[in-house]
Amino acid sequence: MKLEVIGVQGIPLVRRGDSIARLLVEALKRMGENLQDGDVVVVSQVIVSKAEGRMVKLKNVKPGLKARIMAEKLGKEAEVVELILREALEVLRFRNGHLITRTRHGYVCANSGVDLSNVSGGDTAALLPSDPDLSAKKIKNEIYRLTGKRVAVVVSDTFGRPFRLGQVNVALGVSGMKPIHDRRGEKDLFGRKLQVKEIAVADELASAAELVMGEADEGIPIAVIRGYKYEESRKPGGRQLVRPRDKDLFL
Repeated sequence: MKLEVIGVQGIPLVRRGDSIARLLVEALKRMGENLQDGDVVVVSQVIVSKAEGRMVKLKNVKPGLKARIMAEKLGKEAEVVELILREALEVLRFRNGHLITRTRHGYVCANSGVDLSNVSGGDTAALLPSDPDLSAKKIKNEIYRLTGKRVAVVVSDTFGRPFRLGQVNVALGVSGMKPIHDRRGEKDLFGRKLQVKEIAVADELASAAELVMGEADEGIPIAVIRGYKYEESRKPGGRQLVRPRDKDLFL
């Protein structure tokens, strides 16, 4: 198998109401590239949040008492902590300067995904899309309308991991493909039947895309992965990657 990961250059600063699909198609055209059937388009969450208006000016946030107390202990702005608490379903860990929450989507992550990076310079925060699967579906459908190409779309964000150092890109929203390759029941090299083998391919594709997207998401906020033979699906995919609470052995 051969995979190609193409960083899409020339995407302008995204504003509320912009069509990410159109910006992608126009940028690829300037690069001399075109989308192909079967491509996987990985889109950074921050530009999706910008296009959908999920941006909040910190000066318009009034922090409550809980947020002010936590902010002092965390060394964060009280307005940012207030947004984190608003986006959280519950606070899971609050220690050593870290605030780990479970978001309304079910994600376990730092700061409810509230991000000040690549937004405006520090006075505005980006919130996660309200429904990342729906966001991915809208982009996929718009790409088809503009180009006639059938692609899969992954909306990605960078998450930390509890048992590994460093962060990796993961899939928040997925449309057009199955996010997990279930290999249970297949046989290994010695004929032994696989009992536990579910590959989170959407997360792996998101991580591969990050290698060309890099840290400066506004520079290359979209990548196209070509050559991966995914299984098509019409079901919302990102939510399938969230481990149910009753199967969580650590929280």
